[in-house]
Amino acid sequence: MAEPLDATFTAPIRVDGAFPTYIELPGSHDLLGTRKPVKVSGTIDGHAFDATLMPSGQGPHWLPVRAALKKTIGKDAGADVEVRLTARR
Repeated sequence: MAEPLDATFTAPIRVDGAFPTYIELPGSHDLLGTRKPVKVSGTIDGHAFDATLMPSGQGPHWLPVRAALKKTIGKDAGADVEVRLTARR
């Protein structure tokens, strides 16, 4: 069963990380209570996704953003998106 999680934030889609495009999750260590990978569900600009938040090694976790989701929301690197994390899987 998924653990409850309810966090909403706005952040830009970034490039040049370990993934083609990603979003940094500010305050992720405090929110998640770990610096390890965490599987999550949620929405980006209202569109559902499942992903694994990956520790960046520099502080915040990174949320990889798949090309198909960027196409669906019509946004690319540099654009701000609203992210809502709804569950830990």
